[in-house]
Amino acid sequence: MTRSDELVVFLPSGRVEPPADAYGRLVANAGVLRALARLGGYRALHVQTLEATPVDRLAGELLGPPGIGGSTGGELPRLTTGSPLATAAPSRAGMLLSVQPYLSELAWARRHAAKDGAYSIAGTVFAFASASHREQMMGSALAPLHEWDALICSSPALEEVVRRTFDTWEDYLRERFGAAGAPAPVRLPRPQLPVVPFGVDAETVGAQADDPEARAAFRSAYGIPDADVVVYSLARLSFYDKAFPQAMFRAVEAAQRGTGITVHFVLAGWFPGGEKDRVRYEEAARRYAPGVDVLFVDGNDASVVAHCWAAADVFLLLSDTILETFGQALVEAMAAGLPLVVSDWDGYRSIARHGVDGFLVPTLGAPAGPLGETLALLESFAMANYPQYAGTVAQHTAVHSGRAAEALGRLLAAPELRASMGAAGRRRAAGTFSWPVIVRRYKELFAELTARRLSAGAALSSVRPSGSVHRMEPLRNDPFADFRGHPSAVLDDSTRVRLTAPMEGSDADLDGACALDRLFPGVRGTREEAERVVEALREAGSSSVQDVLQDVPPRRRPFVRMTLMWLAKAGVVDWLPPGDGS
Repeated sequence: MTRSDELVVFLPSGRVEPPADAYGRLVANAGVLRALARLGGYRALHVQTLEATPVDRLAGELLGPPGIGGSTGGELPRLTTGSPLATAAPSRAGMLLSVQPYLSELAWARRHAAKDGAYSIAGTVFAFASASHREQMMGSALAPLHEWDALICSSPALEEVVRRTFDTWEDYLRERFGAAGAPAPVRLPRPQLPVVPFGVDAETVGAQADDPEARAAFRSAYGIPDADVVVYSLARLSFYDKAFPQAMFRAVEAAQRGTGITVHFVLAGWFPGGEKDRVRYEEAARRYAPGVDVLFVDGNDASVVAHCWAAADVFLLLSDTILETFGQALVEAMAAGLPLVVSDWDGYRSIARHGVDGFLVPTLGAPAGPLGETLALLESFAMANYPQYAGTVAQHTAVHSGRAAEALGRLLAAPELRASMGAAGRRRAAGTFSWPVIVRRYKELFAELTARRLSAGAALSSVRPSGSVHRMEPLRNDPFADFRGHPSAVLDDSTRVRLTAPMEGSDADLDGACALDRLFPGVRGTREEAERVVEALREAGSSSVQDVLQDVPPRRRPFVRMTLMWLAKAGVVDWLPPGDGS
């Protein structure tokens, strides 16, 4: 029986807090996890990690101090941690949420435990541009995933490209493996592809934007008069994975010239490419916006960002990169009450409503053809790295800077339009993208996946895959099985073992005589179990492995078998009959 008041999360690093210079995916995932922990109403939250993680530190990052939507208004969940190899917790909860879109390993762990129908697995998809990442994600098409699992997409545009990739990949698999002409098409179950956006702490951002002292302090620090307009952009300052900046510089220059209103263009962010990229951006600013005061400020400093929300009048971001899939900064700008001027691009068009919250600026993409195919091949051979691959696409994607200038001009000249669009955006941020709303959508999705799983038949949860049904991923199988042809013989329960002649009357060194003997202890039994094996063989003289294991609990028998192998390697146990080389 699953419990809807428990949730299991796979967090490989065991860290919720994003590092400095964090990409949006890490910030967004941290927001999702904190919101679910604080606002989800869960009684228990179990976090699976790949590294030992102190519960106290994890609790501090997930549960406190309060900050997402204010007080939780209820009791916080009990927090525990464990390994992704353990399937008891997700079986009890009925749901396993991963902060990554790579679900193959989790699906195979579930299959190995014969729990295909015991719980659902869901991962979050934030970016889909890197070919190597797409290949990892498309492992889902070959892994034992089902219709009650999900890859959660952050925007309709992302869902479309993920779905189209699944379609193309599955069509290739049918072609490759002979489904053409078959009486029925090959069945390739795929996870659901629901769209759930990332959220924003609308109350906190709104309060920051409404702080008159912060507004005055920022403008005073940079010499910006009250009558001047601050156009603000918050994003990584990277041309290949956020936006080439030239269209924005041209737009603010043209808008200022067309209206006669003084503009200050503030770009908050950080340069992943370092000083080299800063020089490039500053050169572009001088070339395309020579009459505009362009300021670069530290977007990793939360206090600076908070002051920018207060000081700004309009938000501008003309993304043209395939890495962008949602637009967290747009949602924050709406929560701050700023009208938007953003590119009609990917997830942006599902956030901003043209003419309501701001303006969508037309974009133009290059046609598919031999040059794009060559670019893909170059990346596959590592002859083009990811910045070159994504940057080439962005360099050949156009954003209409003229329309952007027109939109900015309308907003510069009409404070009342800025106010009305900003108010509409603030209502949308609170009603559609605030964390309580997003948490409700996640919980509704979890309930839907549970219903799908239960309606598929409870028999799946109790059947242990065997025979022709693979329990392990074929390319990551048990190495002792895969390479069983390498040795001259393989230990089995009929193998007879005995102490070697030098050990029959002396004590064996069961701690290992040297450091090399003590390596890789994780798959063998304890020292006490080794002692019992040696003592049993000393009394019996010679025994079958089955006899050695007779009094060993079934759960420990695989470990004792490995202990026998280790003792044989150490020269303590012999598996050949006397006179046969011993």
